[in-house]
Amino acid sequence: MNSEELDKAFEEAVTAINSHEQPFPADFLLRLYAYYKVATKNKELPSGSKPLITAFKTNALFQIKNMTADEAKMKYIEAVNHYLLYRK
Repeated sequence: MNSEELDKAFEEAVTAINSHEQPFPADFLLRLYAYYKVATKNKELPSGSKPLITAFKTNALFQIKNMTADEAKMKYIEAVNHYLLYRK
């Protein structure tokens, strides 16, 4: 998959998740959060009013700290496709 195809597939996966109406499991959302942050090269640290949630987000990012943006996009796409195929 070339860079343009990867970007398109990533955007489609993001759209699919954003349009999904049922709730997601917390662990799945944390993985998607981390993949998305790395894929979009967002370097901002997690913050919020709930320290426990911030800690989980930080941990999710720490677990994939050496992943490239393209690898994160692929993992995001794979996670979304797997979830929508088997959990819907």
